[in-house]
Amino acid sequence: MRTASNRFGFALLAMTLAACGTSLSARAADKADAESLVTKSRLTIEALARDAAFAPLKAALAQAKAVLIFPQILKAGFFLGGSGGSGVLMARDAATGQWAGPAFYTMGSASIGLQAGAASAEMVMVVHSQKALESLYANKLTLGSDATAALGSKGVEKSAGLDADFVVYAKVKGAFAGVSVDGSVLDVRQQLNAAYYGEAATPVDILVRHSVRNPDATRLQTTLTALSR
Repeated sequence: MRTASNRFGFALLAMTLAACGTSLSARAADKADAESLVTKSRLTIEALARDAAFAPLKAALAQAKAVLIFPQILKAGFFLGGSGGSGVLMARDAATGQWAGPAFYTMGSASIGLQAGAASAEMVMVVHSQKALESLYANKLTLGSDATAALGSKGVEKSAGLDADFVVYAKVKGAFAGVSVDGSVLDVRQQLNAAYYGEAATPVDILVRHSVRNPDATRLQTTLTALSR
């Protein structure tokens, strides 16, 4: 009996250790994914800000409440039968001009309208309204019903863009292209937030309370501060 009991105990211990190892490995992979996403987001915002086709972007950032950066939005048929991708939300302090974050988000839809023949796009969504930002903090947000979005292009900030909750800038295969995001759902990636900061953290913890930090985000923060001056 004791031998059988010992064997059961050893087996249970081995299973527990294996589960712990798997959990730690998954958390390490999530952290690496999050860090890679932060780097790609910085490169995306730098590239779009340098592109003459997106000339209004820097001025929009200077007036922004926040910005969502999606380094890669994949077209329907490539992204699990739909369209979407992962990105970061950065919030701007209007008093200091400094940026906080990132908090991690997904955008998904069956109908994100990329330019015909394009498989993916880099996307920057400038948040202009406090209402939209608070909705992002609280729960899922559906563009077109919970918040309005306008396509960022020359002159849009003087017309529809000023009234929209979001102004969207999208680069498809190196050229400015129209994108329809109505029906797209923005949602928090809690798992990546926890992995990146080493503990559970909500968007409010990250972007409002500033109760968690990661030095890895410094380059993205300083890039946005420089671009929004």
